[in-house]
Amino acid sequence: MTILDGKKVSNDIKNEIAAEVDKMKANGEKVPHLAAIIVGDDGASLTYVGSKVRACERVGFESTLVKMPHTTSELELLKKIKELNEDDNIDGFIVQLPLPPQIDTQKVLLTVDPSKDVDGFHPENFGKMALDMSTFIPATPFGILELLQRYEVDTKGKHTVVIGRSHIVGRPMSILMSRKGWPGNSTVTLTHSNTKNIAQITTQADIIISALGVPNFLKAEMVKDDAVIIDVGITRVENENHPKGYVITGDVDFENVSKKASFITPVPGGVGPMTIAMLLKNTLLAREQRK
Repeated sequence: MTILDGKKVSNDIKNEIAAEVDKMKANGEKVPHLAAIIVGDDGASLTYVGSKVRACERVGFESTLVKMPHTTSELELLKKIKELNEDDNIDGFIVQLPLPPQIDTQKVLLTVDPSKDVDGFHPENFGKMALDMSTFIPATPFGILELLQRYEVDTKGKHTVVIGRSHIVGRPMSILMSRKGWPGNSTVTLTHSNTKNIAQITTQADIIISALGVPNFLKAEMVKDDAVIIDVGITRVENENHPKGYVITGDVDFENVSKKASFITPVPGGVGPMTIAMLLKNTLLAREQRK
């Protein structure tokens, strides 16, 4: 069994990006600039955005963090997005989700300039991805593809089962794994909360990508020998024995499933670190396109 070490691979990618940025500086070019908008004070979102800002510093990007109160109106947020769209100094930006209830997320995502949408959530970028055109791939699916590639996981002709149909992970992953090329060329089954006999489907899978958000959902008896397991789930589970009072748990019963798997991602340290690394990669691509 091989651990798909997202921490290590994300560090490699950051080093590669930093080297690119050094070349840009040496040539007197403008370095990439990533901005992030966060509305409200959701703890998990603040932590996540903070780690994105630190990652920018590490690779030599410029970064801007726009904090807005949770009482921000939809109009105020749309105005701020318009400002970033028109700011030539900003190469890419993200709007941290979830947004407060008074704001229509769909409207917000539609307002982001597709050429600066480094999250890959704009319908134009999503459509291009579905049509196999060059575009920004959402960071988490992009990170999963990169892990499969760097560990030389064979996907051609394999049966991939995706658990979860979110627009951020499950749906794009099902499209990407069935595309021509590598990683891809697999036969994909997309499962979700209304799928019947899910264990019957997962036991036939060569590759399982679980993005459900249900701790320890995928058990050893639901997996065949030598399957490749990608765990996208990340849930805080209360644990009195832990100093923090909680542990971070994935969708997969790692202890037992890892005994059967050929490759598996740990939680934490698997897909999570890859998401930020690929956001940086998308920002580098945005900078190159703007040149």
